[in-house]
Amino acid sequence: MSQASTTGALPLEGRRDEDLPGHWLLARMGKRVLRPGGLELTEQMLADADLADADVVELAPGLGKTATEILSRNPKSYVGIEADPQAVALTSAAIAGRGAVHEAEAEATGLADDSADAVVGEAMLTMQTDRGKTEIINEAFRVLRPGGRYAIHELALHPDTLPDEAKTEIRKALARSIKVNARPLTEREWRTILEDAGFVVEKVGFAPMALLETRRVIADEGIVGTLKIVVNVLRNGAARKRILAMRSVFNKYQHEMAAIELIARKPK
Repeated sequence: MSQASTTGALPLEGRRDEDLPGHWLLARMGKRVLRPGGLELTEQMLADADLADADVVELAPGLGKTATEILSRNPKSYVGIEADPQAVALTSAAIAGRGAVHEAEAEATGLADDSADAVVGEAMLTMQTDRGKTEIINEAFRVLRPGGRYAIHELALHPDTLPDEAKTEIRKALARSIKVNARPLTEREWRTILEDAGFVVEKVGFAPMALLETRRVIADEGIVGTLKIVVNVLRNGAARKRILAMRSVFNKYQHEMAAIELIARKPK
């Protein structure tokens, strides 16, 4: 999901490991890439979003990893919109003056109409209610210029024919393990919610939901980073119990969950 700065406290610092949302718990253990499809799907999404020489807005940049990836693609400008003041500070440190980060809600950015060429959001719509998803997507549509791209990387359920009872079971299991009311959608549901806001979906891509699998962790964090995470987890019994529980849920529903990338365009 994001990269922590070497300075400053993590968001929600001071809360017990037992109570932290899953992504912040992993960040506290040293994990820096927290997106469901890993760094590979993030890079693919950013390439598909065509960010060179674009005015880019990132919603909920978290700890700043994707912000630095965006800046490596030479956009014309970068603005992050982040509700957590500590995350604002961390992302600001990560981008080192190469853009701006504003403290605001993703559904009420305060940005001008038609002011961005691309809006990027990762692993944040999944955590919203259906109404919250709609409000954020509508805000992205408002901020984008005609022809602008909305690029998201989220958690999906599949297949599209998955029964409602199964969807509810998975969502409840996720909520219990990560302590966030996650509501992933099927591909069809993601398409529909974007199209209802006026977007035209141009690309959909998938990656396995393997956030806590050893191969994915090494690919995202490197050998040294992975070893640091392992040491931190082994030293912390409460965190280890939580992370093993999350991994158990991910494994149980591995055939019904995937990471999804969608590129949607605001019509000209």
